[in-house]
Amino acid sequence: MTSMNLKWKSGVLVLCATALGCASTKASEKGDDKSADDATVVSENIRQKKSGDETQTETDLNGDKKPDVFTYTIKAKSADGKDIDRLVRKELDINADGKIDISRTYDEREQISRESLDLDFDGKVDQVNFYEKGVIVRKERDLSSAGKPSLWLFFEKGKLVRKERDTNGDGRVDYWEYWENEQVDRIGEDLDGDGNVDKWTKNPDSET
Repeated sequence: MTSMNLKWKSGVLVLCATALGCASTKASEKGDDKSADDATVVSENIRQKKSGDETQTETDLNGDKKPDVFTYTIKAKSADGKDIDRLVRKELDINADGKIDISRTYDEREQISRESLDLDFDGKVDQVNFYEKGVIVRKERDLSSAGKPSLWLFFEKGKLVRKERDTNGDGRVDYWEYWENEQVDRIGEDLDGDGNVDKWTKNPDSET
């Protein structure tokens, strides 16, 4: 068994595995680590071109005679074989500046599957939210305007369970937060840039 050094620091229990123990600790306990190399590129244009089979509908929500919502549908069949206009995409201008701020994609059941957000109103995607059966499962965000994600948030049954960050912009995750009961349970940090956790910080107030 790997020996452990235990000490209290700022009210938090810090766990550092000795020498080889720290080096052998894997970055993600759950085996679902996502590096910046295989993550979604978030710098794409938030507004997409209308495909040939889509029908666009414009809606003015604030009464300024300019469209705020652009809805895209395609011809499809319902479960009982009826012809329907199935929702596939929706684009929203939430600040009435004439530019799209939110773009949503929907699955065959018209449940949201992906949501792209332009948080700084420059026309580029800063954050992408992913859904399964209409429930949030992951968020990816570019915190440094580098054109690629540096923050990942993972959800189970709609609740946050893990955060991962690339804090130094080298394209590798080096900071992990594991959440239990809607609070941080433990934090892992890669101090030498090898992709492995060198220090674990346990929340003494965590129930687990």
